[in-house]
Amino acid sequence: MNKPGITMVVLAACALAGWLTVAGADGVQTLRGADVATADQAPAEKPVTGKRPGRQQPIERGFDGQPPLIPHAVENFDEITSADNQCLSCHGLDVFEKKQAPRVGDSHLGMGDGGAPQVVDNARWFCTQCHVPQHDAPPLVENDFEGQRTPAGAAR
Repeated sequence: MNKPGITMVVLAACALAGWLTVAGADGVQTLRGADVATADQAPAEKPVTGKRPGRQQPIERGFDGQPPLIPHAVENFDEITSADNQCLSCHGLDVFEKKQAPRVGDSHLGMGDGGAPQVVDNARWFCTQCHVPQHDAPPLVENDFEGQRTPAGAAR
């Protein structure tokens, strides 16, 4: 085949593919039931399951290895910075018993300067990277996931 013939075949294939894409797009919807062409709407804000710290039981984990969920609101907490972590005012090694709060996990600890007692390791300092508050919200799409359940508060 010569060059003009190849060009015509490629152009025809592209035109056919474009027409099939446009023709097949009618009626396509997302898993949430919205039309694909419409802009996504922000979901309605759902309340956090617990309000004040210390007032609710730990939340059962959905699968083995899941970081524990935060069973209380954190909206009014100070931002976690490299110098300050308000979570440790209740969950720190020196106060957790007095506050009757779960202690920060051993996997989060490292040695202090010069062999000082254990402290929260810098790599585990920003709690909300892994631990999130639980919201009272239904799943966005139907599913039948059943993880390996571990009782709330169980040691890992």
